[in-house]
Amino acid sequence: MTEYAAEPLAADSRGNLLVSFTPGREDSPPRDAPVPVALVALWHGGCVLMVHDRYRASWELPGGGIEPGESAREAVVRELFEESRQVPDGVLRFVGHAGFVLAPDQRREYAALFAGDAAVRRDFEPNDEISALRWWDLRSPLPGRVALLDVHLARLSRESVPRPAGHPLT
Repeated sequence: MTEYAAEPLAADSRGNLLVSFTPGREDSPPRDAPVPVALVALWHGGCVLMVHDRYRASWELPGGGIEPGESAREAVVRELFEESRQVPDGVLRFVGHAGFVLAPDQRREYAALFAGDAAVRRDFEPNDEISALRWWDLRSPLPGRVALLDVHLARLSRESVPRPAGHPLT
């Protein structure tokens, strides 16, 4: 991530920047900055799952920190279930690595991005971390703050999930 476009792909009101997105192989993470986080764009009927984080008071893609000894894939499946109780259909597809410059200290890091579909919307109970979830069409307004970097990643992920003919997103 030592070099990135002069203009970020996306920026938020807190000064965080999405500076790169590299499709690639899951087993070839970038080496110039850590990959401490994994995110997932889970789709159902043309809508992506967004969770409302209590601490940041914003709508975000599900995901979180990769624990010691855990792969990015294991982390994202665990976080998806912990935060939302949702389960993907089959194996999640690896989309790529998103490069960030994070405020306030201009810390550089990556997130592994995964995507998949869910045929069934499972019941959700608010928890200590997540107050609500929504299946969002990327167009209708969500109430409150929305993590703009995650919105950009959701859009990037939409084309990455293979879908049968006649699917709402094909």
